[in-house]
Amino acid sequence: MGKYRKLGKTSPQRKALLRNQTTALLLNGKIVTTEARAKEVRKMVEPLVAMAVREMDHYDTVKKTVKVARKDADGKRIKEVVDGKRVAVYDEQEREVKKDRPSRLHAKRQMRKILYPVTDVPAEGKGRKRNTKKIDLVDKLFDEYAPKYADRQGGYTRIIKIGPRKGDAAMEVVLEMV
Repeated sequence: MGKYRKLGKTSPQRKALLRNQTTALLLNGKIVTTEARAKEVRKMVEPLVAMAVREMDHYDTVKKTVKVARKDADGKRIKEVVDGKRVAVYDEQEREVKKDRPSRLHAKRQMRKILYPVTDVPAEGKGRKRNTKKIDLVDKLFDEYAPKYADRQGGYTRIIKIGPRKGDAAMEVVLEMV
């Protein structure tokens, strides 16, 4: 008996498919896929969430003094003329920053090996490029999923059968975070 399903794909294709579906599941909370794929994606997602729960509180808060550009009411930087050049004006602020301990940093790097980087592009035509933002799924795992599942001992995903797919009669399922 094999340790994993081959899903009718070569190794690089299979790994890319599973990474893609894992990323989509953690981003959206649920995906619709075949039963075999869902069972394989579940094997990838469960350890990621368990790692996030285990390393959730392993950080130190550090106070840092940071330079921040002064902005006007429109959100544009205020500039002054110094020696004939226009230079942005900066203020110093004190902020609390999370500094990861080595175990949490290692966990984040392990997660980034599996998850693809995600860019959210708005659907509207105007201002799409300007309003594009990057979503950090690793932070989402630590900030949203880890506190939610802190008291749970595994079983972070649920598979619900929908029925056979019309084209090839493969069993379709909804894979969702519990």
